[in-house]
Amino acid sequence: MNAVRKKRLLIILAILAGVGVAVALALSALQQNINLFYTPSQIVSGEAPVGTRIRAGGMVERGSLQRSADSLDVRFIVSDGVQHISIRYHGILPDLFREGQGIVALGKLDASGVLNADEVLAKHDENYMPPEVTKALRDSGAYQQFSNQKGS
Repeated sequence: MNAVRKKRLLIILAILAGVGVAVALALSALQQNINLFYTPSQIVSGEAPVGTRIRAGGMVERGSLQRSADSLDVRFIVSDGVQHISIRYHGILPDLFREGQGIVALGKLDASGVLNADEVLAKHDENYMPPEVTKALRDSGAYQQFSNQKGS
């Protein structure tokens, strides 16, 4: 009877160890794929990690879009109504990308505070603004200012 108990105990421990390893691997994979959202104010204050892929968003400032000669390298400024950050992107911007409208950019922040984006997401219709951008603008008190600009 004692040998049977030891065998059962070893099987149960092996199953628990296997489940533990599987959970640890799943959590590790999820941690690597999480892109946290940061506002320009949070980025300027140093809350966003440098060199880690993040999502940043806000309103594209009017007159800030600069295109290179080949027009694939673009630079623009995004604001949450309080602070501003510069975003550098290489690629074709979405058709709905416009100055004065909300965007979310995914990329890595460099040491100088510039976000090197590898993806830019723009709103998909007249009334849509990414939820993170809307919340950031409301938190900063600048939502009304930007919603008034949209109408003009």
